[in-house]
This record gives sequence, structure tokens and C-alpha cells, in this order.
Amino acid sequence: MKIITDIRCAEFSAPGHPERPGRILAALDTLKSQDALRLAWGEPLPVEDASLLRAHSPEHLQRLDIPFDLDADTPAHPQIAAHARRAVGGALRALQSARAGEMSFSLMRPPGHHASRDRAMGFCYLNSIAIAALEARAAGCRRVAVFDFDVHHGNGTEDILLDQPGCAFFSIHQHPCYPGTGQADRGANCFNFPVPPGAPRLEYRAILEKAVARLKEYQPGLVAVSAGFDPYRNDPLAEGTLEEEDFHWLGQTLRRMAVPSFSILEGGYSDELPQLILAYLSGLAG
Repeated sequence: MKIITDIRCAEFSAPGHPERPGRILAALDTLKSQDALRLAWGEPLPVEDASLLRAHSPEHLQRLDIPFDLDADTPAHPQIAAHARRAVGGALRALQSARAGEMSFSLMRPPGHHASRDRAMGFCYLNSIAIAALEARAAGCRRVAVFDFDVHHGNGTEDILLDQPGCAFFSIHQHPCYPGTGQADRGANCFNFPVPPGAPRLEYRAILEKAVARLKEYQPGLVAVSAGFDPYRNDPLAEGTLEEEDFHWLGQTLRRMAVPSFSILEGGYSDELPQLILAYLSGLAG
């Protein structure tokens, strides 16, 4: 199992903002101190504009360099464009590892799945998972699936991948909840599985299982996972009901598909985030 990270991703923050650097540092401490998993470590790849422009407009890339907040949740932190590019580089390194037959997880910030082709929003600046999925397609992967279990709908990923040949998007998320999208399927390739706020845990699991079955029907050659740990019952930003063992089950389920896959961190804002990530990785590793 390879963990891709760069300590510089913990260098930006805003007072009171949930996207705080401590969540990454605590997760790194937990992974480095445990001995149940054999981990290798890697750094993000350099990112070329050509990769970014598969998913985003030139105007969007230029806007990231302007020192004005992009919305109330998405501040123009100093050097945020460089931080966002490194998060993309983490996803691309994780993709590289997956194509070489190695399980991988990109532990970076900022997240990406709310960033659309032309807009940064919801703590997200560049859509790392969509960029990596399109990079995989450009490299010859015929059927790429993005599986997003963050509690918030990956509206940006859906926006970018909608009706893209050889790509499919599967999102399990609370609805209604930020950003208010994802109530129904879109196009021929974007499949949404909304979960009511506070749904009993077994109901949430049943919806996850339905989404996994649909993912298997697609028969992807590669699965890119937007791993959000905010469906956890103690997460402060939503009303999920999952337990630690459910994230372990998700990892196990993806491993048993026997399809190359990689995962990147999206949301997850509880103090238990390090243990949730470890549970997921333990499931992936078997």
C-alpha cells in the first residue's frame, strides 16, 4: 500500500474553517505509528497544464492566481493554486501506482470533488479525481469509474465527467445537503444514490451496497475513489450514521472487485478521521 503525501499541504488554513491542517497531520501520525499495515510512501507528481485543461477551463486556472476569495467556503489562501496542483499531483501519482498494480491512497488537501470546470467551491479548487480519471482515459484505460462516498454530492466531478466517453460517476451522498445537487441520475453515465439525513445505519449501508452493485455492472477497468469520511456518525458537517467498521467494509468491497483502484481523501472533519482512514486502508489491504 502506497501513501502519497506532501507535508506542505498542511501549510494553509483559515481560523474556524473545517478544512484544517491538523486533520492531515493527525492522520499522518497515526499511519506512521501503526504496524498492522506495510506502507510505502510517495510524493505527488509534477502537474502539467495539459492535464488540468482536460477538466478545467483556462479562465478557471487563471482565476486561482487572483488573491480574492472564490466563495465564502473557499478562501484565496496564499499559494492556493500551488497547493491545489500538488493535490492533483497526489491523485496522479496514486493513479500511476494503481496502473502498476499497487494499492494507493493520496493523503492531501485541499479536496477537489466540488470544483467544476469553471468554478471553485466547497473547499475545492481543482478537481483532482476528475483530472486523474481523464488522465487515465488519455493513457488508454477504456472504462474508468469514479466512486464517491463522501457525504456531500460530488457535483464538480459530475459536471466534468457528464457524458464523457469511457467514464462513469457513482455518488452516494446525503440529500438534502450541501451543495443541493445529486437527487437523480444525469446523462448516460452519472449515477446518484441519495441518502436521507439521519438515515439509520443499515439503510445507509443498503444504499452503499446498491451503488457497489451498479459499479460492478459497469465493469470498469479502473476505479478512482473519492474517499470522504464525513458520512461518519460524529462528523460535524452532515448527518451521516456510518461507523468505523463501515469504512473497513468499503475498503474490503473495493479490494474484492479485483480491479485496479486508487483513492484520494476528500472530506472528513471529525477528530476520529485518522482511525477512519486506517480502517478503510486496512479493508483495502485485506
